[in-house]
Amino acid sequence: MARGEWRVQLQLKGNSVCSYKKITLLVCFFNIVVALYSLRSLYASLHIYSGSVARKIMVYRPDQIQKMEESDKIRNAYKPLELMKLVKELEGEFSRENVAVELPRHLKKKIIDEVLQRLGSMNESSKNMSLSQRMAKEREVIENWRKEKLEQVEFGVARGTSNSTVPYEEAGVLVRALVSDWAVLSEEIGLWVPIDVANDEHNDKPEGPEELEEDVLPGRPLPSECNAELHTDYDGTAVKWGLNHHKDSAADCCQACLDQAKRAKEGENKCNIWVYCPSEVGCHSPDVYQHKHQECWLKYAEKPKLNFKDRYPEWYRNLRPSAPLIVPWASGVVGA
Repeated sequence: MARGEWRVQLQLKGNSVCSYKKITLLVCFFNIVVALYSLRSLYASLHIYSGSVARKIMVYRPDQIQKMEESDKIRNAYKPLELMKLVKELEGEFSRENVAVELPRHLKKKIIDEVLQRLGSMNESSKNMSLSQRMAKEREVIENWRKEKLEQVEFGVARGTSNSTVPYEEAGVLVRALVSDWAVLSEEIGLWVPIDVANDEHNDKPEGPEELEEDVLPGRPLPSECNAELHTDYDGTAVKWGLNHHKDSAADCCQACLDQAKRAKEGENKCNIWVYCPSEVGCHSPDVYQHKHQECWLKYAEKPKLNFKDRYPEWYRNLRPSAPLIVPWASGVVGA
């Protein structure tokens, strides 16, 4: 009995093992079929793509190829080679002109020293000149120096030699700076001289003794009590800050100082110094603020003292390279 049961169990186990093998074989066969179908589809798509690309390729006949070669030869023969060469040369010249000249620092300092020496030599002869005459004289002196320097450097370049002031290697750059970039160079070294504007006026005054030319700043004339001084900066305690106090002219700034002195209460500082910025590009100052056109500073000092007069000294410009050569401020002491 027991032997019969054992046989039945063994037969059942054998049947289950056979069923597992059949299932495994079926799954493997199915995977093989799917893989073969995928490979066939991929091969068919590649064949179709290569066939479409091959159909798009244009095959030229020998006579067509010969005509295209002849056409290329004709185009190359009729190219404006001289004109193309000239255009390239002009483009090179324009690109060189657009590049700003940068002079070495020691060369800029040498130029400043020479200009200051020329301007200093005219101080004695210009004491009795009016303001406009003095500015015209300064412009003339600077222009004469520029022309003389240009001739001197160009002569050295032509001979291929150096002179005592400018090495030959830097002469070409200096020539260009003195000719085409003189305005830029003047601004870099802080050389600012007011432009003399000529206004045509109708002379409807009766004949008589001629009046002396008056020194004037842009705007309406200043009263005599303003004691206006161009290129001058006075020190003092600020009664009214100029950063947010702008006036249309130096005369208006002076009048504001006079009005403040009249309105000041007992114990308050009364304005006796006005300082005005007439330069459209702003005015330099040793403080950290940016001083703009038409700033009007009202100050008080028991004994007015000058900060700067006419030109900033060399030691000051060495400490502050951004300082210009000429003092841009205009100021005056009232009630003096």
